[in-house]
Amino acid sequence: MGRFGAGVSAFLLVACTGGTALAAGNAERGGTIAGRWCASCHLVGPGQTSASADVPTFAAVAARSKGELGWLEGFLADPHPAMPDMSLTRQEIRDLAAYIGSLD
Repeated sequence: MGRFGAGVSAFLLVACTGGTALAAGNAERGGTIAGRWCASCHLVGPGQTSASADVPTFAAVAARSKGELGWLEGFLADPHPAMPDMSLTRQEIRDLAAYIGSLD
Protein backbone atom coordinates (compact mmCIF):
# COMPACT_ATOMS: atom_id res chain seq x y z
CA MET A 1 0.00 0.00 0.00
CA GLY A 2 2.93 2.28 0.27
CA ARG A 3 3.97 4.68 2.95
CA PHE A 4 0.70 6.58 3.24
CA GLY A 5 -1.80 4.06 1.82
CA ALA A 6 -3.09 2.66 5.11
CA GLY A 7 -3.46 6.10 6.66
CA VAL A 8 -5.33 7.45 3.64
CA SER A 9 -7.61 4.41 3.61
CA ALA A 10 -8.41 4.84 7.30
CA PHE A 11 -9.09 8.55 6.77
CA LEU A 12 -11.46 7.84 3.88
CA LEU A 13 -13.32 5.20 5.89
CA VAL A 14 -13.83 7.63 8.79
CA ALA A 15 -14.74 10.50 6.46
CA CYS A 16 -17.30 8.46 4.54
CA THR A 17 -19.03 7.05 7.62
CA GLY A 18 -19.07 10.20 9.71
CA GLY A 19 -16.60 8.75 12.20
CA THR A 20 -18.69 5.73 13.11
CA ALA A 21 -19.03 2.40 11.41
CA LEU A 22 -22.43 1.74 9.92
CA ALA A 23 -24.05 -0.95 12.02
CA ALA A 24 -26.30 -3.63 10.65
CA GLY A 25 -29.84 -3.73 11.92
CA ASN A 26 -30.56 -5.55 15.16
CA ALA A 27 -33.87 -7.43 14.96
CA GLU A 28 -34.25 -7.66 18.75
CA ARG A 29 -33.97 -3.89 19.17
CA GLY A 30 -36.28 -3.50 16.16
CA GLY A 31 -38.89 -5.66 17.88
CA THR A 32 -38.79 -3.33 20.88
CA ILE A 33 -39.27 -0.32 18.60
CA ALA A 34 -42.15 -2.06 16.82
CA GLY A 35 -43.87 -2.76 20.13
CA ARG A 36 -43.50 0.85 21.21
CA TRP A 37 -44.34 2.69 17.98
CA CYS A 38 -46.15 0.37 15.60
CA ALA A 39 -48.30 -2.09 17.57
CA SER A 40 -51.13 0.38 18.07
CA CYS A 41 -51.98 0.02 14.37
CA HIS A 42 -49.99 -2.91 12.91
CA LEU A 43 -49.87 -6.53 13.95
CA VAL A 44 -46.14 -6.58 14.66
CA GLY A 45 -45.58 -10.07 16.01
CA PRO A 46 -47.04 -13.47 16.71
CA GLY A 47 -48.06 -12.67 20.31
CA GLN A 48 -50.20 -9.68 19.39
CA THR A 49 -53.93 -10.31 19.18
CA SER A 50 -55.42 -7.10 17.77
CA ALA A 51 -54.54 -4.39 15.28
CA SER A 52 -56.22 -2.11 12.74
CA ALA A 53 -57.79 -4.10 9.94
CA ASP A 54 -56.85 -1.59 7.24
CA VAL A 55 -53.06 -1.67 7.69
CA PRO A 56 -50.67 -4.45 6.65
CA THR A 57 -49.24 -6.80 9.24
CA PHE A 58 -45.48 -6.79 9.61
CA ALA A 59 -45.45 -10.40 8.38
CA ALA A 60 -47.20 -9.26 5.18
CA VAL A 61 -44.66 -6.47 4.73
CA ALA A 62 -41.83 -8.97 5.25
CA ALA A 63 -43.33 -11.37 2.69
CA ARG A 64 -43.70 -8.54 0.17
CA SER A 65 -40.10 -7.44 0.79
CA LYS A 66 -38.58 -10.86 0.00
CA GLY A 67 -35.42 -9.92 1.90
CA GLU A 68 -34.94 -6.59 0.10
CA LEU A 69 -35.39 -4.06 2.90
CA GLY A 70 -33.76 -0.98 1.36
CA TRP A 71 -37.13 0.40 0.22
CA LEU A 72 -38.52 -0.14 3.72
CA GLU A 73 -35.66 1.79 5.31
CA GLY A 74 -36.38 4.66 2.90
CA PHE A 75 -40.08 4.53 3.72
CA LEU A 76 -39.43 4.58 7.47
CA ALA A 77 -37.15 7.59 7.08
CA ASP A 78 -40.04 9.54 5.53
CA PRO A 79 -43.31 7.78 6.48
CA HIS A 80 -46.66 8.43 4.82
CA PRO A 81 -48.94 11.09 6.38
CA ALA A 82 -51.18 8.65 8.28
CA MET A 83 -48.18 7.45 10.28
CA PRO A 84 -46.86 9.47 13.20
CA ASP A 85 -43.54 11.23 12.81
CA MET A 86 -41.47 8.83 14.87
CA SER A 87 -38.19 10.68 14.21
CA LEU A 88 -36.27 7.41 14.19
CA THR A 89 -32.49 7.49 13.95
CA ARG A 90 -30.82 5.73 11.02
CA GLN A 91 -29.83 2.91 13.36
CA GLU A 92 -33.39 2.54 14.67
CA ILE A 93 -34.63 2.39 11.07
CA ARG A 94 -32.13 -0.39 10.30
CA ASP A 95 -33.18 -2.20 13.49
CA LEU A 96 -36.89 -1.96 12.66
CA ALA A 97 -36.28 -3.13 9.08
CA ALA A 98 -34.18 -6.05 10.41
CA TYR A 99 -37.04 -7.03 12.72
CA ILE A 100 -39.58 -6.93 9.91
CA GLY A 101 -37.20 -8.90 7.69
CA SER A 102 -36.86 -11.56 10.40
CA LEU A 103 -40.59 -12.27 10.18
CA ASP A 104 -40.35 -13.65 6.63
